[in-house]
Amino acid sequence: MSYRALLLLLCLSPLPLNAATTVVEYTLDNGLKILVKPDHRAPILTSQLWYHIGSSYEHEGITGISHALEHMMFQGTARFAPNEFSHIIAQQGGEENAFTSTDYTAYYENLANDRLEIAFELEAERMRQLTLGQTEFAKEMEVIKEERRMRTDDDPQALVYERFAAVAYDVSPYRRPVIGWANDLEQLQAHELREWYRQWYAPNNATLVVAGDIAPEQVLALATTHFGPLKAEVLTPPKLPLEPEQRGEKRLVVKAPAQEPYVLMGYKTPVLRTAAAAWEPYALEMLAAVLDGGSSARFARELVRGQQLAASVGASYDAFERLPGMLLFDAVPANGHSVAEVEQAVRAQIARLHTELVSDAELARVRTQVIAAEIYKQDALFAQALQLGRLVAVGLDWRVAEQYVAQLAAVTPAQIQAVAQKYLIPDRLTVAVLEPQPL
Repeated sequence: MSYRALLLLLCLSPLPLNAATTVVEYTLDNGLKILVKPDHRAPILTSQLWYHIGSSYEHEGITGISHALEHMMFQGTARFAPNEFSHIIAQQGGEENAFTSTDYTAYYENLANDRLEIAFELEAERMRQLTLGQTEFAKEMEVIKEERRMRTDDDPQALVYERFAAVAYDVSPYRRPVIGWANDLEQLQAHELREWYRQWYAPNNATLVVAGDIAPEQVLALATTHFGPLKAEVLTPPKLPLEPEQRGEKRLVVKAPAQEPYVLMGYKTPVLRTAAAAWEPYALEMLAAVLDGGSSARFARELVRGQQLAASVGASYDAFERLPGMLLFDAVPANGHSVAEVEQAVRAQIARLHTELVSDAELARVRTQVIAAEIYKQDALFAQALQLGRLVAVGLDWRVAEQYVAQLAAVTPAQIQAVAQKYLIPDRLTVAVLEPQPL
């Protein structure tokens, strides 16, 4: 990137990601929250319905129920046959899908801007009118079990993460897998799914986000017509257990068929909702970027190309979760090197952050890359709506999105060192090592 481009990005950084566009917010009488972000660059839009329910709301015995309900949302309502929803959207030239996370379940349609009412009609129908028949339930549960076998049981790195989370967290619901434990999937009953659906799939537990070439008042009128008549539900969120302070490093070994060893390390860290200081999560994001912010970052430069200890090594952190999480590091050793060598090299990089300030020049380069990536993401309507819906679904104000770039730009070398010294310490660390077994 040129020097002039760098200056432009840094000068623009205190402004909202899309300063020319204002998000308009409504709330229907039944509690449905609506966010509209007009973007008139093309005659298209994305409609996303976010339910504030995910695997972190579940309890032992019914793990995976939120994800199972996501599957069943495509299996018929009082008016529409199984899979008819998807066929209708495809006939309109659109695309649709859904995803479940720890804190939310979301459904989306990407369509031409004159097709929004079709999406609203369909989503309003399945918000309260799912059939949830026994035959469809039994078939879909077999699909989910196979998905678990393919994506977790037969994927050694995914299996390591599942066991890692179960050990790292003592009581946090993040210790349970989104897809559910295999035994719970075997025992899940249709009547449990119906009750979960009745309790949580209500207008007052959802946020509707529309981004694209449409007027906010048009969205409100259509939403009032289709979602307005739906009744609210009495919501009784489960009590959240407080994760106790970790008092020493945890370690585990996972043995599974695999071609290569693997190490996963996680330090317990706060999120935006729980941080002692508002700047800490942004400093953690910049810390992760210093280590793993592209091919010129420290991990790639020093551990992969320099010392050639690792075939791959990464860092990840998410400030926008409902509950405190972890800053994660993972690595695959290069041929001729061991997991222990790679782990020690990662620890050495972390120790360096404890004792040395990141230089102004290095931080400027990393900041530019991070901010540029955030700005470029806003070119996509889906990403704009995703950011808004996700923030609200985890209990944050959507306006956080407007200040995100400015907060990242304000992080200092001293703040990066401070969060490293505070949070990246052995007493907050869990390490999982994959020992490959014969395939």
